[in-house]
Amino acid sequence: MRKLNFSAGPCIMPVEVLEEIRDNIVDFEGHGLSLIENSHRHKYYDDVHNEAIQLMKELLNIPDGYSVLFLGGGATLTFAMIPMNFRGEGQSADYVLSGAWAKKAWSDADKLGRTNIVFDGKENGYTVLPDPASVKPSKDSAYLHITSNETIGGLQWKNWPETGTVPLICDMSSDIMSREIPVDKFSMIYGGVQKNLGPAGAAFMIIKDDLLERSPDSLPAYLNFKLHASKNAMYNTPPVFTIWAVKLFLQWVKKNGGVPEMKRRADQKSTLLYNAIDGSDGFYVSPVDPRFRSTMNVVFRLKDENLEKEFLAESEKEGMMFLKGHRSVGGCRASIYNAMPVEMVKTLADFMKSFSKKRG
Repeated sequence: MRKLNFSAGPCIMPVEVLEEIRDNIVDFEGHGLSLIENSHRHKYYDDVHNEAIQLMKELLNIPDGYSVLFLGGGATLTFAMIPMNFRGEGQSADYVLSGAWAKKAWSDADKLGRTNIVFDGKENGYTVLPDPASVKPSKDSAYLHITSNETIGGLQWKNWPETGTVPLICDMSSDIMSREIPVDKFSMIYGGVQKNLGPAGAAFMIIKDDLLERSPDSLPAYLNFKLHASKNAMYNTPPVFTIWAVKLFLQWVKKNGGVPEMKRRADQKSTLLYNAIDGSDGFYVSPVDPRFRSTMNVVFRLKDENLEKEFLAESEKEGMMFLKGHRSVGGCRASIYNAMPVEMVKTLADFMKSFSKKRG
């Protein structure tokens, strides 16, 4: 019996994708060898690579004039690559500090050059986001960076800043494919695939081609976005297994109604949990301003830490795994990514109601 996997990452995978990998890992589609031992320059992998890129473009309605890349290193390496590629001499980089992941992105950029903090949610414990209309680039800004969904803090942008001619760059690691996004508002969208697209081992980048022209030739090869785009993200050996799994995951999204259906399910699943929290007469509390609650990562506390320990122990006995909050904030967290069935979330919501009745 499979456990109910509420992990914040690596994410839950669709069972049929796991079964497809199992059935083809030794003998890929009857070709007599595994894809992961096949040359990445061969047609077998080339087809997988290009289909993954095409599915990203199709499912997200990415317009012409953007390049889609899959690279190793995850979002964390990308944090440093962004200012190295796109912040010119004499320019600053603007950051909105909405939580732990936004702060990590800013910290790396700040080590490499001048930055400007447009908004910092520290005063409110990173439980609120600014009004998008109030977020404006600073003078001499190379770009403005936001994090669409804070996996640890459980808050999510619902609307987007207008930055005019200044590029808007967004880390969408943990909510990509969970809702429709106006890609043309952004000059770059990126993230680790392991939150909502597949297993760990790669990052995706959607980059406007005119932004790529900023990448300086002085950069080491692997750190140069323009070089990767010119080689269709095949400059070096790509993370073959991960990209294969992402392709299968994207096929599953398409088969199951695409991004609009993923959004409908995300709303349904998150509503189940937030109703359980809000209807508990204070037994459970969400620290996040309701206007910004995440549909991907539902964070909550119980009225005392001993009850939290009991809740986590009993839920694990019932097969619900990884509900403990991030070590930096404590509490509880349910990550309900695209592949999480509604039935699993209903099981958790019912357990929460039952536990509060017994311990309330």
